[in-house]
Amino acid sequence: MLTSRFINCDKAFYHMSNIQLLIYVVILVFSIKSRKKVINNFKCIAFFCVTETAVLYDDIAKPKTLSRNADPCTAKGCKWPKSGSYVYVPYFISESYSQKERSIIIRGLQSFNVSTCIRFVPWKCGDRDFIYIENKDGCWSYVGRQDGGQYISLNKGGCLHQSVVQHEVLHALGFNHEQVRSDRDTYVRILFENILPDLKYNFEKIETNNLGTPYDFNSVMEYRNDAASKNGKPTIVAKCNPNLKFGNAKEMSANDILRIKRLYECCEYPVDNYTVSN
Repeated sequence: MLTSRFINCDKAFYHMSNIQLLIYVVILVFSIKSRKKVINNFKCIAFFCVTETAVLYDDIAKPKTLSRNADPCTAKGCKWPKSGSYVYVPYFISESYSQKERSIIIRGLQSFNVSTCIRFVPWKCGDRDFIYIENKDGCWSYVGRQDGGQYISLNKGGCLHQSVVQHEVLHALGFNHEQVRSDRDTYVRILFENILPDLKYNFEKIETNNLGTPYDFNSVMEYRNDAASKNGKPTIVAKCNPNLKFGNAKEMSANDILRIKRLYECCEYPVDNYTVSN
């Protein structure tokens, strides 16, 4: 988790990483003509200090205070707030990405504009909650809104695909993997005997809000049917068709979009007469 508290400049350097210092230097160079502008921008950059460590479970980061099997989004405050008809989510993309790489990320963010009320907007000084997209190890995200800002990691080595961007952003919006749904046993069998021992926790069922939608094999949140296999055999088998191959979605499914609409009550995009429960 990140913090957006402004801190004194003389203390900031003790908490800043190399990339944070680099960002400050860039701001200093471009703002040298206005000392006031430099100071104000530096105060804004200071929020990148990490104040809480997290435990990484596959591609989901959770605060150490939260148990592995807890669904973070059942907690109050998981959703991003709504302003009028839209949900505005501030974002900041690390300068470590090239222009082409940034365009892939931005295109993934903008894909939510087409069918939902989610709007990703560039971070501005004063935004307390936001997502900071960084080129860290692997592809991962927190589930739901975290107080004071949060990372989404999109490693340049393999995460820059629209489906991956959408997947990690859906985590940040409050959605879990399909195979951990509370009702998954109705739709699939989990073959724990075929799963790598250290990765079995990724298949443990948790209490989820399924928003009145069925299990979706076409969801961008679905694992491959041989995910985490230790022997090349299936780890997830569809009860309706044991030979079904899934987990290769290229973009959000109709159900992924429907769930966003229902969770965030996107009124301008009709979603039938379903009522979201509190």
